[in-house]
Amino acid sequence: METILIIEDDATMRRGLKDNFEFAGYAVVTAAEGEAGLEAALHHQPDLILLDIMLPKINGYEICRLIRKEKLEMPIIMLTAKGEESDIILGLNLGADDYVTKPFRIKELLARSAAFLRRRHQQEQPVYRFGDCELDIPARKLTRNNEEIKLSPKEFRLLEFFVKKQGRALTRDEILNRVWGYDSFVTHRSVDRFITTLRNKIESDPRRPAFLHTIREIGYKFVIDKDL
Repeated sequence: METILIIEDDATMRRGLKDNFEFAGYAVVTAAEGEAGLEAALHHQPDLILLDIMLPKINGYEICRLIRKEKLEMPIIMLTAKGEESDIILGLNLGADDYVTKPFRIKELLARSAAFLRRRHQQEQPVYRFGDCELDIPARKLTRNNEEIKLSPKEFRLLEFFVKKQGRALTRDEILNRVWGYDSFVTHRSVDRFITTLRNKIESDPRRPAFLHTIREIGYKFVIDKDL
């Protein structure tokens, strides 16, 4: 049985989340404040964490940072009443996998959580298939309808990064750091240009992408699993 850790200081919401996730078949651990939540995360090492941002004692940002500092890689979905760009980007840059803004629909949260758990338990694939495309990582080759699509080394690295992080909301800074390197002087505009090029190569309609989605004011997300 997979374990969900819910760190939420609102008692009504915490109880509602616990009941819904237990009904869906998960084991659930809860914490009402940040210090207890961090201790529970390190002790139980749950399969997924639902993490409120505004918490007593230790806020959600710091909990996320400390969890990732301990090299724990379980998915973290941040629950936040804040919708400002800077708040969301901070959480993603600290290692959160996704965010949900309150009020949210519990069915959507359950579906997102299940999708992240499925992806986490899958072993890294040598070949990724999406639509009419196939990305062969060992062969360093992209084909579409069985015809090879030429990619530059940077385009391949970018697409590889996206498929391996599918379902995650990725900021432009994280993309730059992981694909171009922390010492690179490449700008956000360069990332956007590469995204446009990739869409032209993998999407049936680049203006209405099925896989490589823009998240307004945040960055991008690659989606293969329809629940993400």
